[in-house]
Amino acid sequence: MESLRQLYRIGTGPSSSHTMAPRQAALTFLGKHPGAALYRVTLFGSLAATGRGHLTDKALADVFQFHDTELELLWVPEKQLPLHPNGMRFEAITDTGTILQSWEVYSVGGGALRDSEASIPPASVYALTKMSDILECLDQSGESLWEYVFNCEDLQFLDFLDNVWDVMSSAISRGLEQVGVLPGGLGLGRKSHIFNRKASLYGHQLKDNARIWAYALAVSEENASGGIIVTAPTCGASGVLPAVLRYLNETLECSYKDILRALATAGLVGNLVKKNASISGAEVGCQGEVGTACAMAAAAATQLHGGTNKQIEYAAEMGLEHHLGLTCDPVGGLVQIPCIERNAHAASRALSCCHFALLSGGEHKISFDEITLVMNETGQALPSIYRETSAGGIAEVYRQRK
Repeated sequence: MESLRQLYRIGTGPSSSHTMAPRQAALTFLGKHPGAALYRVTLFGSLAATGRGHLTDKALADVFQFHDTELELLWVPEKQLPLHPNGMRFEAITDTGTILQSWEVYSVGGGALRDSEASIPPASVYALTKMSDILECLDQSGESLWEYVFNCEDLQFLDFLDNVWDVMSSAISRGLEQVGVLPGGLGLGRKSHIFNRKASLYGHQLKDNARIWAYALAVSEENASGGIIVTAPTCGASGVLPAVLRYLNETLECSYKDILRALATAGLVGNLVKKNASISGAEVGCQGEVGTACAMAAAAATQLHGGTNKQIEYAAEMGLEHHLGLTCDPVGGLVQIPCIERNAHAASRALSCCHFALLSGGEHKISFDEITLVMNETGQALPSIYRETSAGGIAEVYRQRK
């Protein structure tokens, strides 16, 4: 299992799979095959269906314009390449129309790339790839989940997490100050600023909910505006974990190291889902994005409350379980409706999962490993119209209404 550096990616929104990964793929292809008269990029499946709303075309155009090369962009939403719904074909072409080089590559979620030749092999730093095996190992060593992470990662990993938390915190702070309408044409106004202002006007329970919702909205609105965020595990779900950590940092008066350790545990949970199932909305629906983010945040929250390894595992399991079947049907192909609100509600649900687990001893019937496999199975069974194509569900209802 690869490093958490590949899960927590710092970049610009609105989509890790539709903007961050295609941009990196373009840079990789240009680096290997410079100097062609023309470059053609064909987008397939989900990338083509929602690429315009996710700014895929802009991300690619920016790369090729920077290298002063001509780009031809083709959209083929009705066809999928064999390995993943988010497929791309890059071609370097001469001035006479001869194809010099061709490369098919896939955006597999969270900004990661994969191709059939495995020319982008992930470096493995975790020997154990199941939560049950990790818990058994920790039962013997007496260590915590975050200690397992630090034992596997390199010596600079703490500095890396420090940077991750700095970017997350900055996204919240920026988002809370912004007002106005989000770009994209839906006329969707930002809510984080007013939610945060109203939080002080209400009673204890509503005040707490308003704060955590405001923090999640702030990051999600920054993402929708193309701001700098951290994939956790994706751009579309980037508001959940920062909101929970910010809220608990304020209410529990956590130390800085406590927050970084919670980030480590949350990342391990996300990495396990990424390894054993998928965090790609195009592959398994929004349960793989927001559901995983909720599981990550629930695990982090339980650790910050002093929960045991088993209670942390239970909280993560519930965070994923209770998002099973969640579709990915963004209106207009934009990461706005229903994505932004889902981040807010998943953040508060993560705290509920944490509290539920803390009230128990951590014993439960369905394990995190099992629910991860169920999530993957459920996602594969979802029709393609509910997997980031904007061809059904909420996206279709909105389209018919116009």
